Amino acid sequence: MAKALAGIRVLDLTQYEAGPSCTQMLAWLGADVIKIEPPGGEPGRTVLSDKRGEDAWFFLLLNSCKKGVTLNLKAPRGRAIFEELAKGADVVVENMGPGAMERLGLGWEALRRLNPRIIAASVKGFGGGGPYAEYKSFEWIAQAMAGALSMTGWPDGPPTKAIGGLADTGAGLHCAIGVLAAIIQRQTTGVGQQLEVAQQDAVVNLLRIHLRDTYADGKAVPRQGNRSVNAAPSNLYRCRPGGPNDYVFIHCATVEMWKTLTRIVGRPELGDDPRYADRRDRVQFVDEIDAMIEAWTEKRTKHEVTEILAGAGVPCGTVLDSSEVLTDPHLRASGMIVPLEHPSRGAYPMPANPVRLSASPTEVVRAPLLGEHNAEVYGRLLGYGAAELDALRRDGVI
Repeated sequence: MAKALAGIRVLDLTQYEAGPSCTQMLAWLGADVIKIEPPGGEPGRTVLSDKRGEDAWFFLLLNSCKKGVTLNLKAPRGRAIFEELAKGADVVVENMGPGAMERLGLGWEALRRLNPRIIAASVKGFGGGGPYAEYKSFEWIAQAMAGALSMTGWPDGPPTKAIGGLADTGAGLHCAIGVLAAIIQRQTTGVGQQLEVAQQDAVVNLLRIHLRDTYADGKAVPRQGNRSVNAAPSNLYRCRPGGPNDYVFIHCATVEMWKTLTRIVGRPELGDDPRYADRRDRVQFVDEIDAMIEAWTEKRTKHEVTEILAGAGVPCGTVLDSSEVLTDPHLRASGMIVPLEHPSRGAYPMPANPVRLSASPTEVVRAPLLGEHNAEVYGRLLGYGAAELDALRRDGVI
């Protein structure tokens, strides 16, 4: 079965998380993604690795479904090879430091001269044109400068980072959306274009709904811990046996949900009390409500609580730790966690594509070994034979 992006060739010059998140999504959707690394590998291959000489889990989680080649872009011969690849490519994606592509002689103007149909996508820390444009960034730097840290944590504590990849994967997925839009526009115009996504911008976009309170009163959004200032109950509740992650999150948005919850926990009279009818009105009784709910939840395991409440239509969620996520029966049954095999790492569970297309299902393939597809890619696209590849290796080009 043909994939959604079959026939689209992507040259992937990305590293770490933000850029690879973009190209991984394109690969999941069926694009021919060629990950181009320096001969020593991109930094993500070794970052936080638990075993010397092994590709880091960091890398394996972000580079599935890609072909892997090595190429020294700083060598004249390596740059010439990249230029030949770019002539037949649809997209180039990079997240190098500000100005790095231009210093290599591979900036937007150079790429469009090589291939007027090329789409040149960049993920940066901060958008061009502003005073931060030349600043370097990582996940929590962008979170800080987009407002995420200021809203996260407890009211009496310092700003707190959010553990999810709001800036890295968030920017990567925004970039993938931009690439898809540029491909569609090229069908009409016949020419490519340059696109940029900044981590700071992506986080602002992901947080935009939380700016509503600032619009309302002009004040900064306060830190709230796990509670909501606009609804009750909306909090984490302890469960048996009281381990570090033995909690459920419960959130009642409607009168019907509240009535169901009060009936289940043995306080049905509160479900009919007009003082508790609206979720905003219930905030003034939040301490009483939380104590009532926790008195019920702490007698049951988190999975029992979720099964009872969610089964009755009350929105709640078990707090799963990372090991529980990888073995969760629902995620495995739905295909979000799939088994893969690595030549040296062995069998491991891999998060898959969260976007499910009925006519183009994703087949998850492990991340490539360093230079694994040199012979295939350079032979298929440039006609290089074994002798030429050997010479390129000897010269440090690949």
